[in-house]
Amino acid sequence: MNNPTSTQHPQHFTPSLQAEDKGKGLSPALWVPTLYFAEAMPYMAVMTLSVIMYTNLGLSNTELALYTSWLYLPWVIKPLWSPLVDALRTKRWWIVMMQLLVGAALAGVALTLNAAWWLRGTLCFFWLMAFSSATHDIAADGFYILGLSEKDQALYVGVRSTFYRIGMIFCQGAIVMLAGWMERAYSVPVAWNITMLLLAVLMILLAAWHGRILPRVEEQAAGGAEFATAFLDTLRAFFSRPAIVSALFFMLLFRMPEALLAKMAQPFMLRSVAEGGMALSTVTVGFTYGTVGVVCLLAGGLLGGWLVSRHGLRRWWWPMVLAISVPDLVYVYLAFVQPSSLWVINACVALEQFGYGLGFTAYSLFLVYFARGEKSTSVFSLCTAFQALGMMLPGMVAGWLADELGFRIFFVFVVACCLVTFLVSIPAGRAGYANSGNDAGSPE
Repeated sequence: MNNPTSTQHPQHFTPSLQAEDKGKGLSPALWVPTLYFAEAMPYMAVMTLSVIMYTNLGLSNTELALYTSWLYLPWVIKPLWSPLVDALRTKRWWIVMMQLLVGAALAGVALTLNAAWWLRGTLCFFWLMAFSSATHDIAADGFYILGLSEKDQALYVGVRSTFYRIGMIFCQGAIVMLAGWMERAYSVPVAWNITMLLLAVLMILLAAWHGRILPRVEEQAAGGAEFATAFLDTLRAFFSRPAIVSALFFMLLFRMPEALLAKMAQPFMLRSVAEGGMALSTVTVGFTYGTVGVVCLLAGGLLGGWLVSRHGLRRWWWPMVLAISVPDLVYVYLAFVQPSSLWVINACVALEQFGYGLGFTAYSLFLVYFARGEKSTSVFSLCTAFQALGMMLPGMVAGWLADELGFRIFFVFVVACCLVTFLVSIPAGRAGYANSGNDAGSPE
């Protein structure tokens, strides 16, 4: 999935270069694609590769869902330390150092897999990777604004999105398939040891590339007192938005079914038929979710953006709510029927991911419209924190529910939770934010 937290962040700097000086020297085409490819890698490693790896290493659904859901925490709380990224050193320095830390963390995961304390060790390194990745998001998005002229920012916005998605496909598809091929030749720990080491080498090479190629754009940091005041002002601006209570419920609960489903979808595909799963190989899961799933997810998102640009969000609000909810039924079908045809399985995943991509457009634009007004960038950063929290909390209990209920009843429960999505969409749709766009002005 597209990284929900890779967005704008509060920027509290005063560039020392004039706008007309930005982007001079080496072409942004040399660093924008690789920067956003590098941004996708650790996020996907933490959110996707960890789940598949722990499933194949024998952790129960309860354990893997709880442990990996906690890894969302850095994206939940990153607005608390984003001012430090602006205050200490340059964003260029943060980018290179965080990429080196991610590379070290990936190597740490690889080197602790064969230890007696492998679970605690790998989780510690995944935590380091998660905090480094969240910090890298702040620095990279800030550097994009700081290092490019307004003209180049508009020119390269499609490039950054495209290469972030390529990074998603690379990790969720190619890397998972590589691990699956390795599992056929070696033991599971050795297969993931090799896979993580290769990722570590790639990340360190990217850090070396960016250390050489990123333009040296200096910035002048503000004082700590100014940051404290700015953060309090952001909180005041956030909680003074119209219909804040219904907006918070929407941010936290709209994706509740998807948060449950996303955490268990791949373990369900990997578990044996006796355990209620689909008994697919790691290679097949990598292809199904990393290529078919991601392509359909992106297609749904592109279609959603086009539809809203034509008619506005108000017209497509409820169709998009349906799109993110109804396709969850395919997992009920898969759990009860357990078809052996890969065509059927891929079609089901494609439908669900396409619907999610289409429906997520409504959620994303709601956050954008909610953030409009005073301190919009900082308010939007807080919105993404609540968005991450909305994925983290349901994900923590998803494994326990799957173990207690079995996959069949679990997916029925997920579909029943779609009622929550509908309930929080009613006041959110009426609050005025969903009416923003082509067919209405900004909410009053």
